[in-house]
Amino acid sequence: MSIEVNNETEYDVDLQDVSALADSVLKAMYLHPETEVSVVFIDEEAMSALHVEWMDLEGPTDVMSFPMDELRPGSASAPGENGILGDIVICPTVAEAQAKAGGHSTHDEILLLTTHGLLHLMGFDHMEPDEKTEMFTLQRRLLEAYTGRPAPKETVE
Repeated sequence: MSIEVNNETEYDVDLQDVSALADSVLKAMYLHPETEVSVVFIDEEAMSALHVEWMDLEGPTDVMSFPMDELRPGSASAPGENGILGDIVICPTVAEAQAKAGGHSTHDEILLLTTHGLLHLMGFDHMEPDEKTEMFTLQRRLLEAYTGRPAPKETVE
């Protein structure tokens, strides 16, 4: 896997743990071993600009995903196709506020948002109730498999 993680903010983010989580999720979903993905942490101003440009919504949001090659999960016997999964952008200050509201650490929220963003890149969504159940159940399972402890309550809707 080629996983690039960058922090363009002043916020202290454990980039190594985010990278290790991404690697764990991609392997668990049987993506091709040469799959490329990028995770970038940006400030509220930059996130607000992206939120308006791509979603036509004002203000910063927690996470946005930008798929590239529309890669989908594979299986143990047939890994997914090789290519660029896409980019995830996360706003750590929004994550911090959500973590406080949810009663867990900002780091746990960042891991949750990273997992959430990766699933969006793989084609999962949560617009319909059945899609939401599937995505959030998988998100929780992947996060708990990585951390070895219960996942925080989802703050992303």
